[in-house]
Amino acid sequence: MTSPHDEPAAVAAPPAGEPRRRRVRPGSRRGVPLPLLVPALLGLAFLVLPLIALLIRTPWHSLPDQLTSPGVWQALRLSLVCATAATAVSLVIGVPLAWLLARVEFPGRGLVRALVTLPLVLPPVVGGVALLMALGRNGVIGRYLDSWFGITLPFTTVGVVLAEAFVAMPFLVISVEGTLRAADPRYEEAATTLGASRFTAFRRVTLPLIAPGIAAGAVLAWARALGEFGATITFAGNFPGRTQTMPLAVYLALQSDPAAAIALSLVLLVVSVAVLAGLRDRWMTAS
Repeated sequence: MTSPHDEPAAVAAPPAGEPRRRRVRPGSRRGVPLPLLVPALLGLAFLVLPLIALLIRTPWHSLPDQLTSPGVWQALRLSLVCATAATAVSLVIGVPLAWLLARVEFPGRGLVRALVTLPLVLPPVVGGVALLMALGRNGVIGRYLDSWFGITLPFTTVGVVLAEAFVAMPFLVISVEGTLRAADPRYEEAATTLGASRFTAFRRVTLPLIAPGIAAGAVLAWARALGEFGATITFAGNFPGRTQTMPLAVYLALQSDPAAAIALSLVLLVVSVAVLAGLRDRWMTAS
Protein backbone atom coordinates (compact mmCIF):
# COMPACT_ATOMS: atom_id res chain seq x y z
CA MET A 1 0.00 0.00 0.00
CA THR A 2 1.40 3.36 -0.95
CA SER A 3 0.99 6.60 0.91
CA PRO A 4 -0.42 9.76 -0.77
CA HIS A 5 3.09 11.18 -0.88
CA ASP A 6 4.22 8.28 -3.05
CA GLU A 7 1.50 8.67 -5.68
CA PRO A 8 3.18 11.35 -7.87
CA ALA A 9 6.34 9.29 -8.03
CA ALA A 10 4.40 6.20 -8.95
CA VAL A 11 2.50 7.99 -11.65
CA ALA A 12 5.64 9.63 -13.01
CA ALA A 13 7.64 6.41 -13.14
CA PRO A 14 7.77 4.71 -16.59
CA PRO A 15 6.45 1.15 -16.96
CA ALA A 16 8.88 -1.65 -16.31
CA GLY A 17 11.09 -2.42 -19.28
CA GLU A 18 10.28 0.80 -21.13
CA PRO A 19 13.27 3.12 -21.70
CA ARG A 20 13.14 6.48 -19.98
CA ARG A 21 12.21 9.22 -22.42
CA ARG A 22 14.50 12.19 -22.82
CA ARG A 23 12.90 15.48 -21.94
CA VAL A 24 12.85 17.96 -24.84
CA ARG A 25 13.52 21.53 -23.84
CA PRO A 26 11.44 24.34 -25.40
CA GLY A 27 14.54 25.67 -27.16
CA SER A 28 15.48 22.34 -28.71
CA ARG A 29 16.83 22.42 -32.27
CA ARG A 30 15.14 19.14 -33.23
CA GLY A 31 12.57 19.29 -35.98
CA VAL A 32 13.24 22.81 -37.31
CA PRO A 33 10.63 23.56 -40.03
CA LEU A 34 12.22 24.10 -43.43
CA PRO A 35 10.11 27.23 -44.18
CA LEU A 36 11.67 28.82 -41.09
CA LEU A 37 15.18 27.44 -41.47
CA VAL A 38 15.76 28.68 -45.02
CA PRO A 39 14.89 32.38 -44.43
CA ALA A 40 16.75 32.26 -41.13
CA LEU A 41 19.92 31.11 -42.89
CA LEU A 42 19.38 33.73 -45.61
CA GLY A 43 19.07 36.42 -42.95
CA LEU A 44 22.24 35.21 -41.26
CA ALA A 45 24.11 35.20 -44.56
CA PHE A 46 22.82 38.67 -45.42
CA LEU A 47 24.21 40.08 -42.17
CA VAL A 48 27.46 38.13 -41.97
CA LEU A 49 28.68 37.82 -45.56
CA PRO A 50 29.42 41.57 -46.03
CA LEU A 51 31.57 41.49 -42.90
CA ILE A 52 33.39 38.42 -44.14
CA ALA A 53 33.91 40.12 -47.50
CA LEU A 54 35.42 43.10 -45.69
CA LEU A 55 37.87 40.82 -43.92
CA ILE A 56 38.73 39.01 -47.18
CA ARG A 57 39.40 42.23 -49.06
CA THR A 58 41.43 43.81 -46.25
CA PRO A 59 45.02 44.48 -47.47
CA TRP A 60 46.64 42.76 -44.50
CA HIS A 61 50.17 43.16 -45.85
CA SER A 62 49.83 46.94 -46.05
CA LEU A 63 47.47 47.38 -43.10
CA PRO A 64 50.13 48.70 -40.68
CA ASP A 65 51.22 51.31 -43.23
CA GLN A 66 47.61 52.31 -43.87
CA LEU A 67 46.81 52.74 -40.18
CA THR A 68 49.97 54.76 -39.51
CA SER A 69 49.61 57.10 -42.48
CA PRO A 70 49.16 60.77 -41.43
CA GLY A 71 45.61 61.14 -42.75
CA VAL A 72 44.32 57.92 -41.24
CA TRP A 73 46.03 58.57 -37.91
CA GLN A 74 44.52 62.07 -37.76
CA ALA A 75 41.05 60.65 -38.31
CA LEU A 76 41.63 57.91 -35.74
CA ARG A 77 42.91 60.30 -33.10
CA LEU A 78 40.17 62.85 -33.72
CA SER A 79 37.48 60.18 -33.62
CA LEU A 80 38.71 58.77 -30.32
CA VAL A 81 39.03 62.20 -28.72
CA CYS A 82 35.64 63.45 -29.94
CA ALA A 83 33.80 60.24 -29.08
CA THR A 84 35.26 60.29 -25.57
CA ALA A 85 34.37 63.96 -25.12
CA ALA A 86 30.84 63.36 -26.43
CA THR A 87 30.45 60.47 -23.97
CA ALA A 88 31.63 62.71 -21.12
CA VAL A 89 29.07 65.35 -22.12
CA SER A 90 26.39 62.67 -22.26
CA LEU A 91 27.31 61.43 -18.79
CA VAL A 92 27.28 64.90 -17.21
CA ILE A 93 23.84 65.86 -18.51
CA GLY A 94 22.36 62.47 -19.45
CA VAL A 95 22.55 60.74 -16.05
CA PRO A 96 20.62 63.53 -14.26
CA LEU A 97 18.09 63.53 -17.10
CA ALA A 98 17.61 59.78 -16.74
CA TRP A 99 17.15 60.20 -12.98
CA LEU A 100 14.55 62.90 -13.59
CA LEU A 101 12.59 60.68 -15.96
CA ALA A 102 12.78 57.65 -13.66
CA ARG A 103 12.24 59.19 -10.23
CA VAL A 104 10.21 62.40 -10.61
CA GLU A 105 6.54 62.60 -11.52
CA PHE A 106 5.71 65.74 -13.51
CA PRO A 107 3.16 66.71 -16.17
CA GLY A 108 4.23 65.79 -19.67
CA ARG A 109 6.86 63.28 -18.61
CA GLY A 110 5.87 60.94 -21.44
CA LEU A 111 6.30 63.74 -23.97
CA VAL A 112 9.71 64.62 -22.54
CA ARG A 113 10.78 60.99 -22.76
CA ALA A 114 9.63 60.84 -26.37
CA LEU A 115 11.61 63.98 -27.23
CA VAL A 116 14.71 62.60 -25.50
CA THR A 117 14.57 59.38 -27.50
CA LEU A 118 13.68 61.11 -30.77
CA PRO A 119 17.33 61.24 -32.02
CA LEU A 120 17.29 57.42 -32.04
CA VAL A 121 14.85 57.38 -34.95
CA LEU A 122 15.60 60.79 -36.44
CA PRO A 123 17.77 60.66 -39.58
CA PRO A 124 21.23 61.90 -38.53
CA VAL A 125 21.32 64.43 -41.38
CA VAL A 126 18.10 65.94 -40.04
CA GLY A 127 19.73 66.11 -36.63
CA GLY A 128 22.65 68.01 -38.14
CA VAL A 129 20.28 70.46 -39.82
CA ALA A 130 18.45 70.95 -36.52
CA LEU A 131 21.76 71.67 -34.79
CA LEU A 132 22.57 74.23 -37.47
CA MET A 133 19.21 75.92 -36.98
CA ALA A 134 19.79 76.07 -33.22
CA LEU A 135 23.55 76.61 -32.84
CA GLY A 136 24.62 77.93 -36.24
CA ARG A 137 25.91 81.45 -36.67
CA ASN A 138 22.38 82.58 -37.59
CA GLY A 139 20.64 80.01 -35.41
CA VAL A 140 18.17 80.56 -32.62
CA ILE A 141 20.89 80.35 -29.97
CA GLY A 142 24.03 80.48 -32.09
CA ARG A 143 23.49 84.11 -33.12
CA TYR A 144 23.74 85.21 -29.49
CA LEU A 145 26.77 83.01 -28.85
CA ASP A 146 28.45 84.64 -31.83
CA SER A 147 27.48 88.26 -31.13
CA TRP A 148 27.85 88.23 -27.35
CA PHE A 149 30.76 85.85 -26.77
CA GLY A 150 32.33 85.38 -30.21
CA ILE A 151 31.70 81.63 -30.04
CA THR A 152 31.18 79.77 -33.32
CA LEU A 153 30.30 76.09 -33.02
CA PRO A 154 29.63 74.79 -36.56
CA PHE A 155 32.56 73.43 -38.59
CA THR A 156 34.77 73.14 -35.50
CA THR A 157 36.00 70.24 -33.38
CA VAL A 158 33.58 71.30 -30.66
CA GLY A 159 30.84 71.03 -33.27
CA VAL A 160 31.86 67.41 -33.87
CA VAL A 161 31.53 66.69 -30.15
CA LEU A 162 28.09 68.31 -29.99
CA ALA A 163 26.85 66.45 -33.06
CA GLU A 164 28.05 63.12 -31.68
CA ALA A 165 26.57 63.82 -28.24
CA PHE A 166 23.22 64.73 -29.81
CA VAL A 167 22.85 61.31 -31.45
CA ALA A 168 24.60 59.26 -28.75
CA MET A 169 23.14 60.57 -25.48
CA PRO A 170 19.72 58.88 -25.89
CA PHE A 171 21.43 55.47 -25.67
CA LEU A 172 22.88 56.46 -22.30
CA VAL A 173 19.62 57.94 -21.03
CA ILE A 174 17.60 54.84 -21.94
CA SER A 175 20.11 52.50 -20.33
CA VAL A 176 20.40 54.50 -17.11
CA GLU A 177 16.65 55.11 -16.83
CA GLY A 178 15.97 51.40 -17.19
CA THR A 179 18.51 50.63 -14.47
CA LEU A 180 17.01 53.27 -12.19
CA ARG A 181 13.53 51.83 -12.63
CA ALA A 182 14.84 48.37 -11.74
CA ALA A 183 16.66 49.67 -8.64
CA ASP A 184 14.76 49.74 -5.35
CA PRO A 185 14.00 53.39 -4.44
CA ARG A 186 13.65 52.47 -0.76
CA TYR A 187 17.41 52.69 -0.35
CA GLU A 188 17.27 56.36 -1.30
CA GLU A 189 14.30 56.91 0.99
CA ALA A 190 16.16 55.27 3.87
CA ALA A 191 19.14 57.54 3.29
CA THR A 192 16.94 60.66 3.32
CA THR A 193 15.24 59.56 6.56
CA LEU A 194 18.69 59.32 8.12
CA GLY A 195 19.35 62.97 7.31
CA ALA A 196 20.99 62.82 3.89
CA SER A 197 19.90 65.27 1.23
CA ARG A 198 18.46 63.94 -2.01
CA PHE A 199 21.66 64.80 -3.84
CA THR A 200 23.77 63.06 -1.19
CA ALA A 201 21.51 60.00 -1.41
CA PHE A 202 21.88 60.05 -5.18
CA ARG A 203 25.66 60.39 -4.99
CA ARG A 204 26.32 57.92 -2.16
CA VAL A 205 23.52 55.38 -2.65
CA THR A 206 21.98 55.54 -6.11
CA LEU A 207 25.12 55.94 -8.21
CA PRO A 208 26.81 52.79 -6.84
CA LEU A 209 23.59 50.84 -7.45
CA ILE A 210 23.23 51.91 -11.07
CA ALA A 211 26.95 51.90 -11.94
CA PRO A 212 26.63 48.86 -14.27
CA GLY A 213 23.82 50.54 -16.19
CA ILE A 214 25.82 53.75 -16.48
CA ALA A 215 28.84 51.82 -17.75
CA ALA A 216 26.76 49.95 -20.33
CA GLY A 217 25.10 53.16 -21.50
CA ALA A 218 28.43 54.96 -21.69
CA VAL A 219 29.92 52.20 -23.85
CA LEU A 220 26.92 52.30 -26.18
CA ALA A 221 27.07 56.08 -26.39
CA TRP A 222 30.81 56.00 -27.10
CA ALA A 223 30.40 53.43 -29.86
CA ARG A 224 27.52 55.38 -31.39
CA ALA A 225 29.52 58.61 -31.27
CA LEU A 226 32.51 56.91 -32.86
CA GLY A 227 30.43 55.79 -35.83
CA GLU A 228 28.43 58.99 -36.33
CA PHE A 229 28.42 60.37 -39.87
CA GLY A 230 25.31 62.30 -40.94
CA ALA A 231 24.99 64.86 -38.16
CA THR A 232 28.75 65.38 -38.09
CA ILE A 233 29.19 66.15 -41.77
CA THR A 234 26.11 68.39 -41.77
CA PHE A 235 26.92 70.40 -38.65
CA ALA A 236 30.73 70.21 -38.50
CA GLY A 237 31.80 69.60 -42.09
CA ASN A 238 34.65 67.45 -43.32
CA PHE A 239 37.95 69.22 -42.68
CA PRO A 240 41.02 66.95 -42.24
CA GLY A 241 42.60 67.28 -38.83
CA ARG A 242 39.74 69.39 -37.46
CA THR A 243 36.39 67.71 -38.12
CA GLN A 244 37.18 64.66 -40.26
CA THR A 245 36.39 61.63 -38.12
CA MET A 246 36.78 58.00 -39.16
CA PRO A 247 33.38 57.58 -40.86
CA LEU A 248 33.98 60.76 -42.84
CA ALA A 249 37.49 59.60 -43.73
CA VAL A 250 36.08 56.26 -44.91
CA TYR A 251 33.62 58.03 -47.18
CA LEU A 252 36.31 60.29 -48.61
CA ALA A 253 38.95 57.57 -48.96
CA LEU A 254 36.55 55.26 -50.75
CA GLN A 255 36.60 57.63 -53.72
CA SER A 256 40.40 57.89 -54.03
CA ASP A 257 42.09 55.25 -51.80
CA PRO A 258 39.94 52.15 -51.26
CA ALA A 259 42.69 50.44 -49.25
CA ALA A 260 42.63 53.20 -46.66
CA ALA A 261 38.82 53.06 -46.58
CA ILE A 262 38.94 49.31 -45.91
CA ALA A 263 41.54 49.80 -43.15
CA LEU A 264 39.40 52.41 -41.40
CA SER A 265 36.30 50.26 -41.82
CA LEU A 266 38.14 47.37 -40.21
CA VAL A 267 38.96 49.54 -37.21
CA LEU A 268 35.30 50.48 -36.79
CA LEU A 269 34.35 46.80 -37.12
CA VAL A 270 36.81 45.82 -34.39
CA VAL A 271 35.41 48.54 -32.11
CA SER A 272 31.86 47.31 -32.70
CA VAL A 273 32.81 43.73 -31.90
CA ALA A 274 34.59 44.91 -28.73
CA VAL A 275 31.45 46.76 -27.64
CA LEU A 276 29.30 43.67 -28.15
CA ALA A 277 31.82 41.55 -26.25
CA GLY A 278 31.81 44.05 -23.38
CA LEU A 279 28.01 43.99 -23.14
CA ARG A 280 27.46 40.27 -23.65
CA ASP A 281 26.92 39.59 -19.92
CA ARG A 282 24.21 42.24 -19.82
CA TRP A 283 22.22 41.39 -22.95
CA MET A 284 23.07 37.79 -23.74
CA THR A 285 22.46 34.64 -21.75
CA ALA A 286 24.24 31.35 -22.00
CA SER A 287 22.48 28.70 -24.02
